[in-house]
Amino acid sequence: MKPNRRKFLQQLAIGTGAAAIGLPAFAGEHIPTDEGLSVALSTGRGSAQFNMSGYAAPKIDKVKIGIVGLGSRGSGAVSRMSFIEGAEVKALCDKVSEKVTAAQKTLTAKGLPKAKEFSGENGWKQMIDNEDLDLIYICTPWSLHTPMAVYAMEHGKHAATEVPAALTLEDCWKLVETSEKTRKHCMMLENCCYDFFELLTLNMARQGMFGELIHAEGAYLHNLLDYNFTKDGYEDMWRIKENIDFNGNLYPTHGLGPIAQCLNINRGDKMDYLVSMSSNDFTMGAEAKKRAEKDAFYNGYVGRNYRGNMNTTTIKTAKGKTMMLQHDVSSPRPYSRIHLLSGTKAFACKYPEPERIAFGEEWLKEEELKKLYDTYSPPIVKHVGEIAKKVGGHGGMDFIMDWRLIDCLRNGLPLDQDVYDAAAWSSIVPLSKKSVSKRSSGIDIPDFTRGAWNNNAPVNLTLEGGGNTTVRGAEG
Repeated sequence: MKPNRRKFLQQLAIGTGAAAIGLPAFAGEHIPTDEGLSVALSTGRGSAQFNMSGYAAPKIDKVKIGIVGLGSRGSGAVSRMSFIEGAEVKALCDKVSEKVTAAQKTLTAKGLPKAKEFSGENGWKQMIDNEDLDLIYICTPWSLHTPMAVYAMEHGKHAATEVPAALTLEDCWKLVETSEKTRKHCMMLENCCYDFFELLTLNMARQGMFGELIHAEGAYLHNLLDYNFTKDGYEDMWRIKENIDFNGNLYPTHGLGPIAQCLNINRGDKMDYLVSMSSNDFTMGAEAKKRAEKDAFYNGYVGRNYRGNMNTTTIKTAKGKTMMLQHDVSSPRPYSRIHLLSGTKAFACKYPEPERIAFGEEWLKEEELKKLYDTYSPPIVKHVGEIAKKVGGHGGMDFIMDWRLIDCLRNGLPLDQDVYDAAAWSSIVPLSKKSVSKRSSGIDIPDFTRGAWNNNAPVNLTLEGGGNTTVRGAEG
């Protein structure tokens, strides 16, 4: 048996676990020290008005929610929130009124109060202007994420937006500056941070099980070619349109978010610069041409400048770590987010499934991996993990994310993902495009924390101060 693996098994046998090693806890409102502010003021765009990392907003006993965008993601959020005590869906909004009506039935079928209905192009503004809401939950096309989140914060609401939170650097900065100015949370709803293996490896990284992390990889490899070209897949074909005249990583955060948390990005390290390269397009142009031969509707999609199938982006951090991200949603291949962590003591990789972990040069056996889950899964998994699997949402990770968000707001706790994460992770979209356009030149990544990353505390995986939010009707 290899020495590293023998040492691991010995540690596991004596029950080294989450309860044995203290994780940093947050209490009360986080206000930067004078030293921290001076560092923040010395770098980046303008001056930091307030440090939102570790910020604990005032408690909200019952979180009144307005959900905007009621397609597959938004309607799923309505269903999940209906299970969470202390969360009340007070308003529903979509450009298409029929989608609002359908989402309303989810609430009434469970005996919950009807939500106020809004529809039309500006229904979301009317909802924010006129309703007493605490949280705006945004599930619209990408281009609307930033304007809706900014408007919500400016009108006294916390914002939670689907991924990516922004498509341009200017919008990334708008989110940061608005959140700091209003002291309202802006969370990007990166659900993959709450999947079970990702939470396991994050807790292991927190407790030093990987030693020093050296390299990490993440991806979004998902064949969406047919769905993106289907007329009833996305409203007004918005998603395939995003693939035109853009060559870079369109959708980086599913792979990036979990590994960024493991590497303490914005909380002890930061992404420094990137290099990005894309292949040519070998499928989207051909798909448009094939469909146009049978349906004239697709003539407008023929001969367009589609992004390359595969984009690979590499990132160097300030502390010398490396990251690799990939994006391909138009090639016939199995789904993968990779989720790979390589450290001085251990190695983990989620895809291809089943997930694997090694301490040294041998993979753990199945029963050893199960023991690892039992010992090192963080408290949030042990608290709501089984309920989450029953409620659903990508295997339960969506529900864990929503439950955690509501529990933090109800108990006045900092969020696991703050506005700096939303901005930094989303910035890979425009920055990868810039690198690709410059023959894969190195491109600097802005420090949205303006130096505060040196002192910001890592993500808190305990339930200290919270965990009291109950779940209704998830027994089946």
